[in-house]
Amino acid sequence: MAYKTKYSPQNPQKYIGNPNNIICRSLWERRVCRFLDDNINIVRWGSEELQIPYYSPVDRKNHKYWPDFIVEKKDETGEVKTLVIEVKPKRQTQPPKQPKKKTKNFINECMTYETNIAKWKAAKTYCESKGWDFIIVTELDIFSK
Repeated sequence: MAYKTKYSPQNPQKYIGNPNNIICRSLWERRVCRFLDDNINIVRWGSEELQIPYYSPVDRKNHKYWPDFIVEKKDETGEVKTLVIEVKPKRQTQPPKQPKKKTKNFINECMTYETNIAKWKAAKTYCESKGWDFIIVTELDIFSK
C-alpha cells in the first residue's frame, strides 16, 4: 500500500520551496523530514525541490529525476556544505537476486534497479560538478539510532 502524507515543518524558514507543500511518500521520508527540520546543523532543506536530467537505459529516453532531499548543513568546522539525499530500501540499492525461474516480478525489479542506477549516476555527476555530495540513505541509516 502506498503511503503519502503532507509534512508541516516546525521551522518553515529553513525550508527551500513552499513549506506548505512538503509531500512524504514513505514513513522513512517523513522521519528524514523531521530530522532535517529539527537539526540545528541543518541550515536549509528541501524535499523534491531539485531536478536532475538522466538517460534511462530501460526505455532509452531522457527523463527528469527529483532526489528526495537537498540539504545545506554546517559541518564540524561551521562550513556549510550541500548534500543531495535519496531515501531507498536497502534491497533496492543492490542488484536483484535471480530466482531459479525468471518471473515478471524479477524482470520488473531489474528494470527498476537499472533505472535507479542511471538516476544515481546522473545525480552523482551533477553534484560533483557543483561541489556537492550525493548519498543514498536506507532504513539501516534511518533506524540506526
